[in-house]
Amino acid sequence: MRSDEVKKGHSRAPHRSLFRATGLKDEDFDKPFIGVANSFIEIIPGHFFLDKVSAIIKEEIKANGCVPFEFNTIGVDDGIAMGHDGMLFSLPSREIIANSIETVMNAHKLDAMIAIPNCDKIVPGMIMGALRVNVPTVFVSGGPMAKGYTKDGTPIDLATAFEAVGKYENGDITADELKDIECNACPSGGSCSGMFTANSMNTLMEAMGIALPGNGTILALTKEREELYRKAARRVCELAKLDLEQKKKYNIKNILNENAVRNAFAVDMAMGGSSNTVLHMLAIAKEAGVDFELEDINTISKRVSHIAKISPSLSTVHMQDIDKAGGVSAVMAEMSKRGDDILADNLTVTGETIKERIKDAHITDTNIIHTIDNPYSEVGGLAILYGNLAEQGAVIKTAGITGDRVFTGTAVCFNSQDEAIAGIIDHKVKAGDVVVIRYEGPKGGPGMQEMLAPTSLIMGMGLGDKVALITDGRFSGATRGASIGHVSPEAAEGGVIGLLKDGDVIHIDVDKYILSVDLTFEELAERRDHFVPIKKELNSSWLKQYRALVTNASSGAVLNTELF
Repeated sequence: MRSDEVKKGHSRAPHRSLFRATGLKDEDFDKPFIGVANSFIEIIPGHFFLDKVSAIIKEEIKANGCVPFEFNTIGVDDGIAMGHDGMLFSLPSREIIANSIETVMNAHKLDAMIAIPNCDKIVPGMIMGALRVNVPTVFVSGGPMAKGYTKDGTPIDLATAFEAVGKYENGDITADELKDIECNACPSGGSCSGMFTANSMNTLMEAMGIALPGNGTILALTKEREELYRKAARRVCELAKLDLEQKKKYNIKNILNENAVRNAFAVDMAMGGSSNTVLHMLAIAKEAGVDFELEDINTISKRVSHIAKISPSLSTVHMQDIDKAGGVSAVMAEMSKRGDDILADNLTVTGETIKERIKDAHITDTNIIHTIDNPYSEVGGLAILYGNLAEQGAVIKTAGITGDRVFTGTAVCFNSQDEAIAGIIDHKVKAGDVVVIRYEGPKGGPGMQEMLAPTSLIMGMGLGDKVALITDGRFSGATRGASIGHVSPEAAEGGVIGLLKDGDVIHIDVDKYILSVDLTFEELAERRDHFVPIKKELNSSWLKQYRALVTNASSGAVLNTELF
């Protein structure tokens, strides 16, 4: 066993002495040591109960002849960090989480790992860390939140609450109606109930084969979810007890390979996932050693139909509804009917192939999950746009578009999210405008803030189908509308988005994958001659380190380790 390096032989007597201080006995030193990577933190609704989840998992690990060692990662709640400078720390937290997983697992030579993520950057951070360690690893998330309801029975969620602020600012709802939404949008523990970033990543773990069926859709705080935790714990023990050669087969890099990455993007397209999945899956692919580039996403999108429309994409469908309609396995089974959408021979952590996993799955409600013959769209729910305004690409969640897929408008430029929020509230944005928010990319922010506040204001003020928004920052999974993020190169590194002026004419054509500004090469060159990017003053030591090392969004905003 890998852990023999810290527990076997006479030279490891001091090590065993330290283990005995934690409660281990003689018989424990012949058992596999399992890392229980928990993301319990009391401030995140999807995580405040994970201490109880880990207790269940550790109990099951012990009952199955292994020794669990729990450790924790940090976490940031994107919703609470939204709309102020706390959001600068959200994306950087992904790197801290990955580093912490690598540190604990490798410092102590643990044999296998079970990871308990749920929300925001925590899921991809844990996956990235697990790939660096490369031992058998099972992921089991805390589970999605139930949807909420207003007093009149309307289904709502966190996106409703953000958009309600815009409606209140516009005089469309009363203070009492706003309070009703506030008190009921998030009714329980779990990852926010729509196809936001957390649930997008939790479903994609099923597609990648690193989590058990139901991981993305079975509600948190239910008996069904508890059984999933126990199954995952039993499975990680089975893997840890395999002989060395068999165990290598289940090292996470042998499961999360190129086919798994492509399956994840295909399911993402079919279910209209968050645009943040692009950022995270690019980073995960790099950690997995997979050759996958941003432009590959459009190739997948062209051959994958969008068959599940989930909130916030103009839908009252939530994760619990997807679960009742057959779950992610049903989506994949339906996709596989066309033959080339799912790479079905890929191994999963449960020992079966994707094909074997989904062979009996089927849609039980075609109003919730459409058939391949009756899709919402013949192409997937994400697209990568290119042009002189995004030479290295930009991302749009096409599933969330509320207006036309072709848009031409005049730029209204803001040099920060705060400026944009103030400008939108002050009615500086009119129908026909393209809102430009820059200096919010990985370097410029730094940290690439999510733009849920301005996009929600736009929706709430009735401009959702009348304006577009582009940014070198990113969006919450709860964002909808013609919102284009990840514009690369970003303003802070001299990208064209930094050269724009109010009144410039911007063209968007989603189906032709175009994002451009009506300026000649010579005009752009003249502006560049006089351009000095804004560099924000920082008081944070960590954000200074991050800004110095981070790459732009087209490469997943990974840290540049080639400098060392």
